[in-house]
Amino acid sequence: MSKLDARRYERSPFNAFVEVWHPDMGLFEWCARDISEGGIYVRTANSPKPPIGTVLRVRLKRHSGLINIEPLPMRVIHHQRDGVGLVFLLEEDHAMDTALAG
Repeated sequence: MSKLDARRYERSPFNAFVEVWHPDMGLFEWCARDISEGGIYVRTANSPKPPIGTVLRVRLKRHSGLINIEPLPMRVIHHQRDGVGLVFLLEEDHAMDTALAG
């Protein structure tokens, strides 16, 4: 069984736009493929992929508007040919990452 097949949470198809902000790379709008309690997979099209381990600020949008107004901290956990896997971070995890980086 591959690492990607041994998932902790069940994935569900998810059709939404994903607004991603990276402090050095800027703002991107990607498309979600699926979501779980642990994270989301997004298709990056021809955009550069942030390095694994990078913390991003993410907002999810549907045609009717934003799903979350405040950006969520998410970490890039893997790359695939067509996109990246992002894991939701708890605010405590993000605070620790910020403290270690500073």
